Amino acid sequence: MTDAYLGRIGKLIRDARQHRGWTQTQLADALGTSQSAVNRIERGNQNISLDMIARIGEALDSEIVSLGYAGPMHLRVVGGRRLSGSIDVKTSKNACVALLCATLLNAGRTTLRRVARIEEVYRILEVLASIGVRHRWINDGNDLEIVPPAELDLAAMDTEAARRTRSVIMFLGPLLHRMDHFKIPYAGGCDLGTRTVQPHMTALRHFGLEITATDGTYHAQVDRSVAPTRAIVLTERGDTVTENALLAAARHDGVTVIRNASSNYMVQDLCFFLEELGVRVEGVGTTTLTVHGVATIDRDVDYAPSEDPVEAMSLLAAAVVTESELTIRRVPVEFMEIELAVLEEMGLDHERSAEYRADNGRTRLLDLTVRPSKLCAPIDKIHPMPFPGLNIDNVPFFAAIAAFAQGQTLIHDWVYDNRAIYLTDLNRLGADVKLLDPHRVLVEGPTRWRSAEMMCPPALRPAVVVLLAMMAAEGTSVLRNVYVINRGYEDLAERLNSIGAQIETFRDI
Repeated sequence: MTDAYLGRIGKLIRDARQHRGWTQTQLADALGTSQSAVNRIERGNQNISLDMIARIGEALDSEIVSLGYAGPMHLRVVGGRRLSGSIDVKTSKNACVALLCATLLNAGRTTLRRVARIEEVYRILEVLASIGVRHRWINDGNDLEIVPPAELDLAAMDTEAARRTRSVIMFLGPLLHRMDHFKIPYAGGCDLGTRTVQPHMTALRHFGLEITATDGTYHAQVDRSVAPTRAIVLTERGDTVTENALLAAARHDGVTVIRNASSNYMVQDLCFFLEELGVRVEGVGTTTLTVHGVATIDRDVDYAPSEDPVEAMSLLAAAVVTESELTIRRVPVEFMEIELAVLEEMGLDHERSAEYRADNGRTRLLDLTVRPSKLCAPIDKIHPMPFPGLNIDNVPFFAAIAAFAQGQTLIHDWVYDNRAIYLTDLNRLGADVKLLDPHRVLVEGPTRWRSAEMMCPPALRPAVVVLLAMMAAEGTSVLRNVYVINRGYEDLAERLNSIGAQIETFRDI
């Protein structure tokens, strides 16, 4: 091996040993060698066999080297640093993926501004490209231009990419207007327990769509004689089921009423985009949407989705747990008002700018300055509700904030089967998080955070919560296999570094 590789391997071994809490002598004893030999290995001054590397990895319970493939991405976090300055909130990833699915409605050219460059978007683009939809990044890679073909080639669909995102389920609404028979793979995404697609089937049946699920595939058949004859009542007020119903209604030549609809941020952005396509939507922001659909859509449109309230909450939580003064710009405040009210009750010191409009001309934004604060646990439990309640995806960030605050906080994450369980990963970093049942945790603060090496939870928001806790912990932590974070955040480590964090991205050799 070259000296450079020996040095890199030595550094990986040293970091893994330190995260295990071992001395060089302890590692030497486990390997049956001397402390001086371990010292030479860690300094890159000792030739080392692959067998020895494997033994070291086994002893330290850490994968030192990956062979034969591009290994997963990891983050090395030097914690205990204060953040400062200002940072802009990126556009909503959930809105972007819904809009990408919505481009299947349009025969014309669609330009989307400031699209989030994240893995979830890349997966949808891979699926779209595989069925014939052309796209290109323009304006220095900030914007995305999409041009559909006259006929889609669904037989050529990239099923591997499709299975890695739940968003592909939103192809059902647009595709039912384009063909009588088609199939798509089962949806993937975060590991959040059973997330039934039955509400989608119930809603889309009003448009003649029938689904048979076999062998990991949804087989769809459309009866053109079926059309909505009464209001569609959604059996759950979910974001994607509302979006699917909207996408189906947009190309139905008539009026569709959707009740118990989500009015969350990504749904509103989709409604605004549909209006650009010539579809009139009444009741945006409420739970009853009236859609005046059109049979044919062929327009060149230009649309800018609004900012992401969940990313804004991530940045706010980062400032809180690192006891930093930070200005977060372009915060979509109408989708964070409950969160800010709860944090005010807990004692958050912050300042808000005057409100202004997002580039979509509709969503209310402001700049938020957060200052170091002494927080107390809230009197009431933290629990999500559909908009305008506390956002479902913002609940996990309250686990890190509650661990920082004085007192006990009960968090009831009733929506997902598994997500609350992943919040107990904070215990590895010094927190006191007790799992009461699969949906409730009791968090005791304040926490004296400590560094650790651990695997990334398989759910997006808990994964970022663990990263934020590592930023608060003195010492060096390692978060392994962070693909799930890249699904929902664009260049998160680099952007956090721009405001004072010290996070290094690396892969196993």
